[in-house]
Amino acid sequence: MKRVGVYLAHPRPGSFNHAVFDAVVRQLRDRGCQVLAHDLCAEGFPPGLSADETETVQSATDTHDAQVALHRREVATLDAMAFVHPNWWGMPPAVLTGWVQRVFVPGVAYKLGTAEGEPEGLLKAGRALILNTSDTPADREEGEFGDPLQRIWAACVLPYTGVRDVRRVVFRTVSDSTDETRASWLRQARQHAAALVD
Repeated sequence: MKRVGVYLAHPRPGSFNHAVFDAVVRQLRDRGCQVLAHDLCAEGFPPGLSADETETVQSATDTHDAQVALHRREVATLDAMAFVHPNWWGMPPAVLTGWVQRVFVPGVAYKLGTAEGEPEGLLKAGRALILNTSDTPADREEGEFGDPLQRIWAACVLPYTGVRDVRRVVFRTVSDSTDETRASWLRQARQHAAALVD
């Protein structure tokens, strides 16, 4: 049985991001996966990295925050991960940025000091799926901004932790989308979730 972590970062209940998250979780469970589903905002995940953490982090236990410790223990056991979030200013929402900074820490997600001078990824998850919503047209996102979310996830964050197969899908533009379009996007989200564990 594959163990998959699914993480939602959107503060408003009933958002389309919530619908995508629910569709992904259901699809993975229907395929027999053990799903660790986390609505980070609803759970009140604390995104602020403390000064102590920047000096003492070496393992999942090096934190006084039980919620952070739980996430660190869980992420080390995953076979795959999925992240659902909007594109806000070319970045993930603050709660997810804080989650990355507090959970993907040395001794949990990677280690430094290898002979080659490169970090060694420690996560066993080989694949990750990022599902983004956006109100920026694709040509403008790429032409004017260079698609920063693609760089963040596929170049800066996930390969550093050992995740080599990074898949990203963007649903756009959400603000003027029809019910029919959103239904199609949810079908796509389920398909991509299924492919994540095939």
